[in-house]
This record gives sequence, structure tokens and C-alpha cells, in this order.
Amino acid sequence: MPRCKKNRCCRFLDSERIYKPIAIPLKELQIVEIFIDEFEAVRLCDYEKLSQIEASEKMKISRGTVQRLLESGRFKIVDALLNKKVLKINSK
Repeated sequence: MPRCKKNRCCRFLDSERIYKPIAIPLKELQIVEIFIDEFEAVRLCDYEKLSQIEASEKMKISRGTVQRLLESGRFKIVDALLNKKVLKINSK
């Protein structure tokens, strides 16, 4: 049985956000869902240029967890951009 998911300090988004390629109807596209903790890790490390250790301290999680969130978040973002998919940032 897996352990309970630890609370992670993430930036508040009032609603989910969707980014899609132009000129293609949403119903024809695949959706790639990135969770708020993955997005926050990418934002802190890539946009704010924090180290993984600094990001882990801000999010109150381990550095290893930040590394896993970065790997999965970056993969999802690049997959959506390269393969013309919808990127949905889940705010929950």
C-alpha cells in the first residue's frame, strides 16, 4: 500500500489552464495533463533559476522528489509542444 502524498507548497492557480496549437479544434487533439506540483518544480528550477535544493526547500519536499517532478513535467511539456497536443495544467 503506497504512502499518503505529502503536501507540497505550490503557487496558487485559480483554475486549470489549457494551451493548445492554433487552428486545430480541441476535440481533435490529445490532452497531456501536467499536475501543479510538476509545473511548480519546472517553474522554480527553469524559470526562476533555483537549484533543485532551493526548490525543494520552497516546496517543502525532498530534492529527489523535485528531480522526479522535473523529469516528468519537462517530458510532458516537450511532448505537448512537439506532438501538437493540448497542455492542461491541473490546478488541483
